Parts: sequence; structure tokens; C-alpha cells
Amino acid sequence: RSPRRRSRSGRRSRSPRGRRSRSHSPHHGAVRVKQERDDHCRRGNDERKQRHPSEQEHRRDRSSDRDRHRDHSERKKNPGDRPGARGHERDLQNLREQQAEREFYNERRREHRQGTEGSDQSAELRQPESKPKDKAAANKEKPSFELSGALLEDTNTFWGVLIKYSEPPEARIPKTRWRLYPFKNDEFLPVMYIHRQSAYLLGRHRRIADIPIDHPSCSKQHAVFQYRLVEYTRADGTVGRRVRPYIIDLGSGNGTFLNNQRIEPQRYYELKEKDVLKFGFSSREYVLLHESSDKSEANAKDDDDEEEKEEESDS
Repeated sequence: RSPRRRSRSGRRSRSPRGRRSRSHSPHHGAVRVKQERDDHCRRGNDERKQRHPSEQEHRRDRSSDRDRHRDHSERKKNPGDRPGARGHERDLQNLREQQAEREFYNERRREHRQGTEGSDQSAELRQPESKPKDKAAANKEKPSFELSGALLEDTNTFWGVLIKYSEPPEARIPKTRWRLYPFKNDEFLPVMYIHRQSAYLLGRHRRIADIPIDHPSCSKQHAVFQYRLVEYTRADGTVGRRVRPYIIDLGSGNGTFLNNQRIEPQRYYELKEKDVLKFGFSSREYVLLHESSDKSEANAKDDDDEEEKEEESDS
């Protein structure tokens, strides 16, 4: 028996040779390609559904929105048929009541504000009449812009050194030409002309002293020779003014001596012609004279005339 012969049942033999011929037939290949294409499309749809599961939900939502929009348009056309028409009217009535209540309370606030402003204005009008003492007290407590001690220290400096002394308001430059004649034992020293300024500082600090004193017992700022405009009584009983020399000690350690008597510190002493000054333990003596001191006493009237001229020029 050959394998190509049919069996008794009428079927072909299932030999590998026959199967190979059937699989390679063109009809069988087309069917197989179609099945594979259908399977591929089915798998793609399944994968797309798995990736985008919300597409169907979106479609359903769009359809439900369309239905709601249709219902809303129908309700607009027939407002009496809406189920919520009565509720809307009730809301409008509540809104009107709230607005009326708000206006009522606003009116009450305005009235209260006007009443408080009127009371404040009346209190301000009554205040100056009822409390004059308080206003006087406030005037007394005004700030003072006068120089304090720290500012005076800054302004009363010379060459970077703080000066312990400040001139009084009655300080004047004299018309009389006063002079100091210094003597050391019996030795005569150069004359000092002290009529060009209203004050002369005496001390050991040569940077600021007008009249330097080099003795170690003297202070750096020892004393001040000051001219002052003072009042005096004339022979006829009238009161006049003239410029006179004074000496003041600035609190030195060893003191200032006027005619061999130690003077008190921080106090003015009037000087007269032929007075002798000494400072500390220095052996130098300073005699006070002026340009007409070498004349006779008969010319004293001329000195009085000069003083009267000074008074007239100062006044």
C-alpha cells in the first residue's frame, strides 16, 4: 500500500508529506494571515481599553451633560413648571429683608458717629476755659535749647586744649594802656603790654597761655587777667561805668598772691595801680602800671577824663 492511497473511510492519510503540502498551499496562507490580523486588532482594542478606561466614562458624562442642558433650556422656556421656582422667590425675599436690616443698622451707626463728633468738639471748646492752669504748666515745660556742659566743653577749646575759663558778658578791651613790669629779685625783665585784649591767660602751658609762667610750682592754667566794665560812684553822687582790671585764680595748686596775700580761687579781685602779683612759689613779681603812671599826681584829673571817655565809648 502506498501512502497516497485513501483509507477505507475515504480520508487521506495523515502523513507528514501531505501536511506539508497543505500548509504551503496559497489558500491556507491567506486564511492564516486574516486570522492573525483579527487577533492583532482584538489585542490592540483590549490594550487601548486598558490604557484609557476613562474614555467611556467621558462619553457617558458628555451624554449626561447634554441631557441636563436640554432639561435646563426647557425649564427656561417654561418657568412655571420648574420645581425650584418657589424656592427662588423665597431667597429673593430673604435677600430684601437682609438689605433693609443692613440699611437700618448703618443709619444707627451714622447717628452715633455724629453724636460723638459733636461731643468732642464741645469738649475742645470748653477745654481752654476750664483748664488755664494746665496750659500755663505746659508753657513752663517747654524744652530748653541752651548750651549744656558738654557743648561748652567743645566750644571752649583752643588748639585742641580745653580752656577752664570763659569770659563774662561784661568783658571789654580797655582804653588805658596797662602794663606789667616783671622783676626777678633785683633784675629788671622786659615789659608786658596787656591792653590789646580783654583777657590774658597765665600758666605753664605755652601752647595756650598768653603770658607763660615757666616755674614748676605753677599750674598749666594758673590765673586770668580780666578787664570788666563795672559801675562806680562819682564825687557828685552819680553812678558811672568804667573798665577796670581784675585777677582771678583758676583753682591752682599753689595759689595766686596779691600784695603778698593769697587770694581765693574762682573769685574776681580788682587790681589797682602799683599792685604786685606773684604766682605759686616763683620768685618773679609783676607790678601793674599804666602809661601815665610815671607822671606826677597832679595829672590825676587827666586820668579821670580818660576814664570818662572810655565810659562814653562803651555806652
